[in-house]
Amino acid sequence: MIVKIGVCGAAGKMGKAILEVCKETDGVEIGAAIEHPESSEIGADAGEVAGIGKLGIEITDDILSVSNEIDVMIDFTLATSVIQNIDKCISSNCKMVIGTTGLYDKNHARIKSAANEIAIVFAPNMSIGVNLCFKLLEMTSNVIGKDADIEIIEAHHRDKKDSPSGTAIRMGEIVADATERNLKDCAVYGREGNTGPRDKNTIGFETIRAGDIVGDHTVVFATTGERIEITHKATSRKTFATGAVKAAQWLGDKQKGLFDMQDVLNLK
Repeated sequence: MIVKIGVCGAAGKMGKAILEVCKETDGVEIGAAIEHPESSEIGADAGEVAGIGKLGIEITDDILSVSNEIDVMIDFTLATSVIQNIDKCISSNCKMVIGTTGLYDKNHARIKSAANEIAIVFAPNMSIGVNLCFKLLEMTSNVIGKDADIEIIEAHHRDKKDSPSGTAIRMGEIVADATERNLKDCAVYGREGNTGPRDKNTIGFETIRAGDIVGDHTVVFATTGERIEITHKATSRKTFATGAVKAAQWLGDKQKGLFDMQDVLNLK
């Protein structure tokens, strides 16, 4: 079965990586490439923009003109664009893989409601390795989470807009759920000054933004006498692109519903 994929944000860093992975993946065909109307790459060949050779696919700003020609749209664009693209994909019964982070509660609610009409894979991180770490975090939290001081440290490139990262927040949610806490109540985002002794029930977050770091995440479980650290380091955006394309293929026989990478990787 050939899955025809459309790529939103095709001229961006992630879009280019996704186009490259699509070209390298059996059972996948690039069907469309979309950019915002102000992009200087409108009308250009998507493959040439991505540096993978001519594809014969022109970058367009009209998602409705191409959404009927593809099976799955992969979207790593901004929150406002994602919500607009959801409506257009619903109108043409096009499935979606959404990797955008920094979304508000209302955006999450829209994605959830859209899944009543089309099939969607939505995850804060599409990396296979990160999603294995999510499973390890759940296991570790179930065993020692209530006895440990838990800190989450993440690092990304200087241009990343949201902080903490969506991956770090998801890690915090997994730990909080496993230890019967609500992350909104127990999260501490950075410390400064005389903060006093550490509150045992808190989950701390530390954020680094520097250079061209693709994405590093470490969760520390510290008890008296020992420390467990679960770490993932990404060195290429192709890591996330590979997971997104895998998710698009997995959606092949799904008609509607909301899924995540744990579903795609059969980790639930």
